Amino acid sequence: MFTLTTGELAAKLGAVLEGDPGTVLRGVADLRAAGAGQVSFAGNPKYLPEVAASGASAVIVPKEAAVPSPRPALLRVADADAAFAAACAFFAPPPVVQPRGVHPQALVSPQAKLGADVSVGAFAVVEAGAEIGAGTTLYPQTYVGREAKLGQDCLLYPFASVRERCVLGDRVILHNGAVIGSDGFGYAVDAQGVRTKIPQTGIVALEDDVEIGANTTVDRARFGETRVGKGTKVDNLVQIAHNCVIGEHSVLCAQMGMAGTTTLGRHVICAGQAGLAGHLTVGDGAVVGAQAGVSKDLPGGQMYLGAPAVPRMEFGKSLAHVAGIPRLKEQLKALEARLSALEQAGRSSD
Repeated sequence: MFTLTTGELAAKLGAVLEGDPGTVLRGVADLRAAGAGQVSFAGNPKYLPEVAASGASAVIVPKEAAVPSPRPALLRVADADAAFAAACAFFAPPPVVQPRGVHPQALVSPQAKLGADVSVGAFAVVEAGAEIGAGTTLYPQTYVGREAKLGQDCLLYPFASVRERCVLGDRVILHNGAVIGSDGFGYAVDAQGVRTKIPQTGIVALEDDVEIGANTTVDRARFGETRVGKGTKVDNLVQIAHNCVIGEHSVLCAQMGMAGTTTLGRHVICAGQAGLAGHLTVGDGAVVGAQAGVSKDLPGGQMYLGAPAVPRMEFGKSLAHVAGIPRLKEQLKALEARLSALEQAGRSSD
């Protein structure tokens, strides 16, 4: 089991230690579940009151955080979230390394090209014309279609599929059940409402360091390409439709969906269950909130909430107006009662 003392961990994190430097740490946990020998963190101020009651042996906190005594040892850092992520990496079990080479029960076409130090697991399929970059790992039961190209050091978990002619850059990760290059949802409709499939002749291109979550689908373009930019991270159960373009270092959270030919800029965040209509653009640095519905272009650099999505401040004002309706209703009832009384008094004076 890997261990560090609090003093050693403080040195690795560049933290200021308050407490015993000799306490042995064996792992990480959240504040409420942590026990002796574990390190936790409190990056958000609302969790600081829980630090003193935590069973953790050490807690990572912001530099200026006020924490009452008695308390565990404190590791004060500039960025508690980043420091805890580093601590998790120190204590993480070693990664599973698949055996290099082609498993006897894999099916690799003689017309495929495999780079050096590739691993192809049992029942994986690599079709003719496919190219697999050096150091790439295909777990058992993965699929790489005809003429698909995978860069170096990619990692495909079981049941991930890369369809024909699609292109992956270096260090791309596809989690279980991810489908890259399924057909775009395109049909021609005649006067009787009968739909005829439109051939989807384009591809999907995933740039370097893209990560695609479990059971996420990225549809191939009708023509041209669907592209996911460098460093973008896509959560589980996300739908990216044909001809979408996603800028570099964006984040797409679980169950969000994009209709066809929609473009996201760089460093865009789409929170869970957000829905984006087709043929629109979201600018650089925009944040689309959870369950927001985007029906038109959105400028970058701000947060949007609601359906239809509007700037955060505008959404907050709308909520405030809605919250005030019961009060306005009572005021209206009171005014109606006063008016009725005045009318009765007028009739009596006549």
